[in-house]
Amino acid sequence: MQKYRNTSGTSGVHAYEITQTQITVQFTSGSVYVYNYISTGSNNIEYMKTLAVRGSGLNSFIKTRVNKKYTRRIR
Repeated sequence: MQKYRNTSGTSGVHAYEITQTQITVQFTSGSVYVYNYISTGSNNIEYMKTLAVRGSGLNSFIKTRVNKKYTRRIR
């Protein structure tokens, strides 16, 4: 996983991993969730990828737009 830059210093996201059709997000709590095109929608996934690389806004986007639309919880 790639460490999330967290430009604000207050994000709940710790790290992420991007593949072609999904993003896996590790939160600072230690929880890890997988979001993919089917569960979350391709537009949302592509935007989440952009936010992850930017290091800003991913946690807020997840909370407000895709909260429980994950494919699975790893831990």
